[in-house]
Amino acid sequence: MDLITKLAVKLGEYRRAQTMTEYALILSAVAVVVFVGYQTMGTTIGTLLGTVDTKL
Repeated sequence: MDLITKLAVKLGEYRRAQTMTEYALILSAVAVVVFVGYQTMGTTIGTLLGTVDTKL
């Protein structure tokens, strides 16, 4: 019985670590998407402001 309890605890720890890894991967993917969006919007806004400046 003691062996079964130890195995159940180890399995629970493995699942928790696996879930944390999945969350870290999802967070990394979201960070990359936000960074690319920020870079794209920053360039677009800079170009827009440059165009407005030249027309003024």
